[in-house]
Amino acid sequence: MKLLIVDDEPPARAKLRRLLADLPGITAVIEAGDAAEALARIAHDEPDAALLDIQMPGMSGLELALALPEGMACAFSTAFDEYAVRAFELNAVDYLLKPFTAERLAETVQRLQQRLVQPSPQHRGSLLTALQQMQPVPAHWLVPQRGGGLLRLPLAMVERVAAADNYIELHVFSDTAPPMCHLDRRTLADFLAHPAAQGFVRVHRSHAVNAAHITAIAPLPRGEAELTLSSGAKVRVSRGFRGDLV
Repeated sequence: MKLLIVDDEPPARAKLRRLLADLPGITAVIEAGDAAEALARIAHDEPDAALLDIQMPGMSGLELALALPEGMACAFSTAFDEYAVRAFELNAVDYLLKPFTAERLAETVQRLQQRLVQPSPQHRGSLLTALQQMQPVPAHWLVPQRGGGLLRLPLAMVERVAAADNYIELHVFSDTAPPMCHLDRRTLADFLAHPAAQGFVRVHRSHAVNAAHITAIAPLPRGEAELTLSSGAKVRVSRGFRGDLV
């Protein structure tokens, strides 16, 4: 097994390398000091599994886990136990609390090796939900990217969210850039239930809008209404949801 260890502290990586040298089944140990370097090493060296520190400058270990290739097993190491529940929501193999012993590290390595033999489903949605819940409110929304990794999308720039089958479309408006749309694999109800979405109001079975981006409301027949948003986009308000805007 080729194992990637990611930690921003060189002494911690040196200790891991020393302890791993005595364990069977490890063919190579690959080091990275942060998430960006880790992703580069993954592309170049193609490790089988990763042991990730959680608190690092820039992208955290939890965020890095989302960017790992499908099927790549991971475990976490940290000096802070409050992340344990989140880590296991990420489908992590194990959670090492620093300082750990050689015996405890050996257990983690064994579990990583077992995961490679018997893969379990990758619960990316659960992982993303766990990360969202760790963000401040109001927050950035973490949007998975096609090539891997995450985009921190300021919710203040999202003027409306639309349901699209098993996804939501987050429509972004900025005075300095053309409108954009980002996809996220979750339901509109899940989005609206998140504390970070407190500024959004549902106006239709398949639409919610950022109240800060509403520039005009015009009545329509049969008790409906039409919203004009910052970008100029028009969104229909169904009769059942019109009361939420009054």
